Amino acid sequence: MTITFTEPNQQDRWENRYAKGATGWDRGESSPALDRWLPQMPVPPARVLIPACGRGYEVITLCQQGFTVTAVDFAPSAIAALNLELKKRQAQATVVQSDLLAWEPPQPFDVIYEQTALCALEPTLWPEYADRLCNWLVPGGMLLGLFIQTNRAGGPPWHCALDSLETLFGSDKWVWPEQKDQTIGHPSGLKELALVLKRRD
Repeated sequence: MTITFTEPNQQDRWENRYAKGATGWDRGESSPALDRWLPQMPVPPARVLIPACGRGYEVITLCQQGFTVTAVDFAPSAIAALNLELKKRQAQATVVQSDLLAWEPPQPFDVIYEQTALCALEPTLWPEYADRLCNWLVPGGMLLGLFIQTNRAGGPPWHCALDSLETLFGSDKWVWPEQKDQTIGHPSGLKELALVLKRRD
Protein backbone atom coordinates (compact mmCIF):
# COMPACT_ATOMS: atom_id res chain seq x y z
CA MET A 1 0.00 0.00 0.00
CA THR A 2 1.36 3.43 -0.94
CA ILE A 3 0.85 6.25 1.52
CA THR A 4 0.33 9.51 -0.28
CA PHE A 5 2.25 12.64 0.56
CA THR A 6 -0.79 14.89 0.58
CA GLU A 7 -3.47 14.24 3.16
CA PRO A 8 -6.80 16.00 2.51
CA ASN A 9 -6.31 19.78 2.34
CA GLN A 10 -2.51 19.50 2.59
CA GLN A 11 -2.00 21.05 -0.84
CA ASP A 12 -4.23 23.96 0.21
CA ARG A 13 -2.26 24.27 3.44
CA TRP A 14 1.07 24.71 1.67
CA GLU A 15 -0.43 26.84 -1.09
CA ASN A 16 -1.88 29.16 1.56
CA ARG A 17 1.55 29.53 3.14
CA TYR A 18 2.93 30.72 -0.19
CA ALA A 19 0.01 33.12 -0.57
CA LYS A 20 0.61 34.57 2.91
CA GLY A 21 4.40 34.70 2.55
CA ALA A 22 4.77 32.24 5.44
CA THR A 23 7.71 30.50 3.78
CA GLY A 24 10.45 30.49 6.38
CA TRP A 25 12.28 27.76 4.48
CA ASP A 26 12.74 30.05 1.46
CA ARG A 27 16.23 31.58 1.39
CA GLY A 28 15.52 33.75 -1.61
CA GLU A 29 18.61 32.25 -3.28
CA SER A 30 20.46 28.97 -3.66
CA SER A 31 21.91 27.46 -0.52
CA PRO A 32 25.67 28.03 -0.07
CA ALA A 33 25.92 24.27 0.31
CA LEU A 34 25.34 23.90 -3.41
CA ASP A 35 28.51 25.86 -4.23
CA ARG A 36 30.40 23.53 -1.90
CA TRP A 37 28.99 20.44 -3.56
CA LEU A 38 29.24 21.42 -7.23
CA PRO A 39 32.89 20.24 -7.58
CA GLN A 40 31.86 16.80 -6.27
CA MET A 41 28.99 16.36 -8.70
CA PRO A 42 29.19 14.47 -11.98
CA VAL A 43 29.79 16.74 -14.94
CA PRO A 44 26.89 18.29 -16.86
CA PRO A 45 24.58 17.32 -18.43
CA ALA A 46 24.15 14.85 -15.56
CA ARG A 47 20.54 14.37 -14.50
CA VAL A 48 19.53 16.11 -11.24
CA LEU A 49 16.26 15.83 -9.32
CA ILE A 50 15.10 18.51 -6.88
CA PRO A 51 12.09 17.24 -4.91
CA ALA A 52 9.94 19.84 -3.11
CA CYS A 53 11.73 22.46 -5.20
CA GLY A 54 9.66 25.44 -4.03
CA ARG A 55 10.48 28.53 -6.07
CA GLY A 56 13.46 26.66 -7.43
CA TYR A 57 16.57 28.78 -6.84
CA GLU A 58 18.77 25.69 -7.08
CA VAL A 59 16.90 24.65 -10.22
CA ILE A 60 18.01 27.89 -11.90
CA THR A 61 21.58 27.58 -10.65
CA LEU A 62 21.97 24.01 -11.87
CA CYS A 63 20.34 24.73 -15.23
CA GLN A 64 22.79 27.58 -15.74
CA GLN A 65 25.62 25.14 -15.00
CA GLY A 66 24.37 22.87 -17.79
CA PHE A 67 22.74 20.11 -15.74
CA THR A 68 19.57 18.34 -16.87
CA VAL A 69 17.19 19.26 -14.06
CA THR A 70 13.82 17.88 -13.00
CA ALA A 71 11.95 19.81 -10.30
CA VAL A 72 8.87 18.56 -8.44
CA ASP A 73 6.52 20.39 -6.09
CA PHE A 74 2.79 20.23 -5.42
CA ALA A 75 2.17 23.90 -4.57
CA PRO A 76 0.79 25.54 -7.74
CA SER A 77 2.14 29.01 -6.97
CA ALA A 78 5.65 27.67 -6.39
CA ILE A 79 5.54 25.86 -9.73
CA ALA A 80 4.21 28.99 -11.44
CA ALA A 81 6.97 31.15 -9.93
CA LEU A 82 9.64 28.70 -11.04
CA ASN A 83 8.28 28.46 -14.58
CA LEU A 84 8.20 32.26 -14.82
CA GLU A 85 11.81 32.53 -13.65
CA LEU A 86 12.95 29.86 -16.08
CA LYS A 87 11.28 31.73 -18.91
CA LYS A 88 12.86 35.04 -17.86
CA ARG A 89 16.31 33.46 -17.77
CA GLN A 90 15.74 31.44 -20.95
CA ALA A 91 16.60 28.29 -19.01
CA GLN A 92 15.04 24.85 -19.41
CA ALA A 93 14.03 22.29 -16.81
CA THR A 94 11.37 19.63 -16.46
CA VAL A 95 8.94 21.05 -13.89
CA VAL A 96 6.29 18.75 -12.43
CA GLN A 97 3.41 19.57 -10.09
CA SER A 98 2.84 16.34 -8.18
CA ASP A 99 2.64 14.51 -4.90
CA LEU A 100 6.13 13.08 -4.36
CA LEU A 101 4.77 9.80 -3.04
CA ALA A 102 2.55 9.33 -6.07
CA TRP A 103 5.12 10.36 -8.69
CA GLU A 104 7.59 8.18 -10.59
CA PRO A 105 10.26 9.47 -12.98
CA PRO A 106 10.75 7.82 -16.37
CA GLN A 107 14.40 7.08 -15.52
CA PRO A 108 16.69 7.41 -12.49
CA PHE A 109 18.90 10.38 -11.72
CA ASP A 110 22.61 10.88 -11.16
CA VAL A 111 22.03 13.34 -8.30
CA ILE A 112 19.17 14.23 -5.97
CA TYR A 113 19.28 17.56 -4.14
CA GLU A 114 17.13 17.08 -1.01
CA GLN A 115 16.59 20.20 1.07
CA THR A 116 13.00 20.66 2.18
CA ALA A 117 11.00 17.53 1.42
CA LEU A 118 11.96 15.22 4.29
CA CYS A 119 11.50 17.79 7.04
CA ALA A 120 8.06 18.71 5.64
CA LEU A 121 6.82 15.11 5.77
CA GLU A 122 5.27 13.47 8.80
CA PRO A 123 8.01 11.15 10.16
CA THR A 124 5.74 8.14 9.60
CA LEU A 125 6.19 8.79 5.87
CA TRP A 126 9.99 9.03 5.99
CA PRO A 127 10.74 5.33 5.28
CA GLU A 128 8.66 5.30 2.11
CA TYR A 129 10.19 8.55 0.94
CA ALA A 130 13.72 7.28 1.66
CA ASP A 131 12.99 4.15 -0.38
CA ARG A 132 11.86 6.33 -3.25
CA LEU A 133 15.01 8.45 -3.09
CA CYS A 134 17.08 5.29 -3.35
CA ASN A 135 15.05 3.97 -6.27
CA TRP A 136 15.22 7.33 -8.05
CA LEU A 137 19.04 7.24 -8.12
CA VAL A 138 21.33 5.30 -10.41
CA PRO A 139 23.73 2.94 -8.61
CA GLY A 140 26.51 5.14 -7.28
CA GLY A 141 24.27 8.21 -7.54
CA MET A 142 24.59 11.06 -5.05
CA LEU A 143 22.08 12.29 -2.50
CA LEU A 144 22.92 15.85 -1.49
CA GLY A 145 21.02 16.35 1.74
CA LEU A 146 20.31 19.39 3.89
CA PHE A 147 18.41 18.18 6.94
CA ILE A 148 16.86 20.77 9.24
CA GLN A 149 17.87 20.84 12.90
CA THR A 150 15.04 22.29 14.99
CA ASN A 151 15.92 20.40 18.20
CA ARG A 152 12.29 20.43 19.23
CA ALA A 153 9.27 18.18 19.01
CA GLY A 154 6.61 18.60 16.38
CA GLY A 155 6.61 20.09 12.93
CA PRO A 156 6.74 20.86 10.13
CA PRO A 157 9.57 21.35 9.84
CA TRP A 158 10.36 18.14 11.67
CA HIS A 159 13.72 17.72 13.39
CA CYS A 160 16.01 15.47 11.34
CA ALA A 161 18.21 13.95 14.03
CA LEU A 162 21.43 12.28 12.89
CA ASP A 163 20.57 8.94 14.52
CA SER A 164 17.20 8.94 12.75
CA LEU A 165 18.90 9.68 9.43
CA GLU A 166 21.42 6.88 9.97
CA THR A 167 18.54 4.45 10.45
CA LEU A 168 16.54 5.86 7.57
CA PHE A 169 19.46 5.79 5.13
CA GLY A 170 21.00 2.54 6.26
CA SER A 171 24.54 1.51 5.36
CA ASP A 172 23.17 -1.51 3.47
CA LYS A 173 21.96 0.88 0.75
CA TRP A 174 24.02 4.02 1.30
CA VAL A 175 27.67 4.99 1.65
CA TRP A 176 28.07 7.60 4.36
CA PRO A 177 30.78 10.28 4.61
CA GLU A 178 33.31 10.06 7.42
CA GLN A 179 32.40 13.53 8.65
CA LYS A 180 28.78 13.77 9.76
CA ASP A 181 28.67 17.05 11.65
CA GLN A 182 28.90 19.71 8.95
CA THR A 183 26.09 22.24 9.13
CA ILE A 184 24.84 25.17 7.07
CA GLY A 185 23.27 28.18 8.73
CA HIS A 186 19.81 29.26 7.64
CA PRO A 187 18.29 32.77 7.69
CA SER A 188 15.53 31.39 9.93
CA GLY A 189 18.15 31.00 12.67
CA LEU A 190 18.13 27.20 12.40
CA LYS A 191 20.87 24.99 11.01
CA GLU A 192 20.82 22.25 8.41
CA LEU A 193 22.95 19.12 8.67
CA ALA A 194 24.79 18.85 5.34
CA LEU A 195 25.44 15.29 4.15
CA VAL A 196 26.48 13.72 0.86
CA LEU A 197 25.37 10.08 0.62
CA LYS A 198 25.98 7.71 -2.26
CA ARG A 199 23.68 4.90 -3.29
CA ARG A 200 25.46 1.59 -3.18
CA ASP A 201 25.90 -0.26 -6.49
